[in-house]
Amino acid sequence: MRIAQVSPLYERVPPVAYGGVERVVAWLVDGLVARGHDVTLFASGDSRTRARLVSGSDCAVRLIEDTADPQAFHFAMLEDVVRRADEFDIVHFHTDYASFPFARRLNCASLTTLHWRLDVPGLSTLYRQFADMPVVSISAAQRAPLPWLNWRATVHHGLPVDLLRFHEEPGDYVAFLGRIAPTKRPDRAIEIARRAGWPIRIAAKIDNGDRAYFEQEIAELFELPHVEYCGEVGDSDKNDFLGRARALLFPIDWPEPFGLVMIEALACGTPVIAFDHGAAHEIVEHGVTGFLVHSVDEAVDALAKIDTISRAACRAAFERRFTVERMVDRYVRIYEAMLRDACDAQPLEAG
Repeated sequence: MRIAQVSPLYERVPPVAYGGVERVVAWLVDGLVARGHDVTLFASGDSRTRARLVSGSDCAVRLIEDTADPQAFHFAMLEDVVRRADEFDIVHFHTDYASFPFARRLNCASLTTLHWRLDVPGLSTLYRQFADMPVVSISAAQRAPLPWLNWRATVHHGLPVDLLRFHEEPGDYVAFLGRIAPTKRPDRAIEIARRAGWPIRIAAKIDNGDRAYFEQEIAELFELPHVEYCGEVGDSDKNDFLGRARALLFPIDWPEPFGLVMIEALACGTPVIAFDHGAAHEIVEHGVTGFLVHSVDEAVDALAKIDTISRAACRAAFERRFTVERMVDRYVRIYEAMLRDACDAQPLEAG
């Protein structure tokens, strides 16, 4: 198949450090290329890929967002996709609803994976206008606010099986990995670790938009004796950071559509203690690969019995459910079904 993958431009593909969507796009693209598909990637010009790269910006727009309009680059890139549509059998967008007006102008099949939350006020009005657009969810929980969309499938994220290695013996700390943001609740993670008597290591990105929150609510917590801030970490550093942790704390306060860091932890054999919001219950098997909790008290209790969780079982769950091979399989089947549908819908030529 001739497949176009259209990535957001905020981070390069794959990101240097923090970044979810662009990292998943990188794994999907390379997996499709490995299977012999002809793949074109629309992404930032500093991306690294096995596919044919079409640059939508010179660099990740996060690097220039204070001096340029990020959406201008995205709209120009999406128009370029339309212009080149004859080169593809199917276009797979990862740019959420921004792609919809452009997708309607394509003369080939298209699909959009929705990567963000769908419970934001106003989204229902917008999606009603584009209810015909074929979309994929990244968890069943993500669909809940808009169950009437044209859902084609749910595809959980997957990462390369050899990207992160299994760590049989943990270290003496708990980990928090992600962004310093109110919805991620690093303050909860710090409190859970304090009450449980564990050191905590925090590897997290601080966006410009979250800078005030960090300075007002979190900075002073980083001065506590049990807290170590490690900055942002990339894939090369995650092996040890996650693999040596006793547990990953995932104390979110919002309906997270997936939570890539949870499967990264499982790949290392590290169990997860997650607040039961969004897709957490689709990823963490309670009592098998970690614990689902509803309060700080429950999280502290869970951490006290974390050694009852088999680290080998965590790695096995990852290999069974969350590999890139499984993700690519699912998407290829979706592409093939959509192309069959498009072929069946073609009118017969007059004889």
